[in-house]
Amino acid sequence: MSRAFEHLDSQQTAIGEISLRRRLEPTLQVDVWEVKLGDTFLMSSLFTAGEEAVANLGLAALSGDDLRVVVGGLGLGHTASAALADPRVGRIHVVEALAAVIGWHECHLVPLGAALSGDERCDFVHDDFFALIDRGFPPDVGGDLDAILLDIDHTPSHLLDGSHAGFYRPEGLQRVVDHLRPGGVFSLWSDEFSPNEEFVDVMRSVFATVVPHVVAFPNHYTGGESTSTIYVATTPGSSPSGR
Repeated sequence: MSRAFEHLDSQQTAIGEISLRRRLEPTLQVDVWEVKLGDTFLMSSLFTAGEEAVANLGLAALSGDDLRVVVGGLGLGHTASAALADPRVGRIHVVEALAAVIGWHECHLVPLGAALSGDERCDFVHDDFFALIDRGFPPDVGGDLDAILLDIDHTPSHLLDGSHAGFYRPEGLQRVVDHLRPGGVFSLWSDEFSPNEEFVDVMRSVFATVVPHVVAFPNHYTGGESTSTIYVATTPGSSPSGR
């Protein structure tokens, strides 16, 4: 049986101390990996339905093969892993601002680290996703992407960093459209129990279609269900190649 608790790593970052720990969940008798920013919990391997749905719902809105995907935010790797599970995906670039998080995967400190770092279709890009949207992705990532899957901020109004606020306005979302091919998909995770209709209206001012999905999952701690919201949007037009 695993040890009850293990502190795996902690490092100072520009947004505070980020730490990784593994503990044995006593009731379920499973190992749980958790990430904290200071005293705030960011993510847990016990709750991954929303992270996986960002990829699954976003890619379900696409047709074609050899899809090129950017994932904003690496975390514990569940969004990237779900994207790679789709056989149509040819390449994903995972953009992560915190070197420590990339290091956890490359050193196999997290359960999905070995699979992600060992998959030839996947590469980690150490950079600020929001800055890259503004200035453009590097040449090896390129433009005309099939999908951008984003899981960084808690919600469009509850941000990890205040500098992200402009991204969730029409001019910020337009830059997402500029990086996607016609008919491409933007999928966004948000820790909201129901869609934010004001934000839906903002998205509809930029994208051709916007569909908010409420994803429910069991919550062991409450004995009931918790929910998150996934916003899936498509850009105008369709690709000449039919992708």
